[in-house]
Order: sequence, then structure tokens, then C-alpha cells
Amino acid sequence: MTIFLCGFMGCGKTTVGEILAKQLGLPLIDTDAYIVEQEGRSIPEIFAQEGEPYFRKVEAQAIRTLCTKNAVIACGGGAMLNPDSAAYARKNGAVVLLNESFDTCYARIQGDTNRPIVQRSTKEELHQLFDQRAGIYRAHASHVVDGGVSPEQMAERVAAAVQ
Repeated sequence: MTIFLCGFMGCGKTTVGEILAKQLGLPLIDTDAYIVEQEGRSIPEIFAQEGEPYFRKVEAQAIRTLCTKNAVIACGGGAMLNPDSAAYARKNGAVVLLNESFDTCYARIQGDTNRPIVQRSTKEELHQLFDQRAGIYRAHASHVVDGGVSPEQMAERVAAAVQ
């Protein structure tokens, strides 16, 4: 079973993914950590040296590679914005949107120096980005799991949705 967790930055993909992976006896693969390992440099370095389009290309390749894994995959916030990546993930696993509020996401990401988009954006710009991405995430998800609960409860909701 391959489960792709998607959603906006700070929605809990990695945290919920860790709990879910333990519950299901699967490994957790964080696409951002996977890309850092493959590239040998941090995400801010990739953005600074190569730009966002390059990062998105590498991210799309990571999704294709990871589709073959039996794992819980915590996707970067932009991974499922690529229609080809989203279709490939959905064809090869369950794509679960962690549907968390903007305020919750923002509280978790503000001041995060490892997120280039957060560093260069105001709260209003991030809210606009959140709104732009919401429909795209929803369109590509095979399951939508509403937030507003603890990570443990969210993981239980995801497990119930995919089984």
C-alpha cells in the first residue's frame, strides 16, 4: 500500500505520516528529505542555486520513483500541484489531502527558515497561495481528511479512509 499525504505547508503531513506509518507498519518517506538526500543540498540551497522550476522537476521525479514503494509518503506542499505527478500518485496509491485550516498551517510554518516560500512571502501572500492550492489539492485527492484534531486522531482518520 502506498499512501501519499498532501496538503499545504504545515498541515501535518510529516507528523501525521510518522504516526500513520507506525500504525500501519510501513516506512515513512518524506519527499523533501528524500530530495535533500538525492541532491546533497538543502531545499533553500536548491531554490537559491537552481530556482523553483528545477526543484519542482526533481520533486516530480521523486514522486514517480516513490510510487513503487510500499510506504506512507509525506509530500512537499507543491508536489501534487503537478497534474502528472498527482495522476501518477493516484494511479499507484491513495492520495490523501490533510485538510487543515490556513490559521493552523500558518501558526506551524511562520518563521520556518527551511521553507523558501515562507521566507519570501507575507502572511497575506501565503493565505492567497493557500486559497489557490486548496482546489487543486482537493481535485487530485482520492480522500479528503478534515483537520482540527490531534495528529493521532488525524492519522486514525487517514487509516480509516484508505482501508
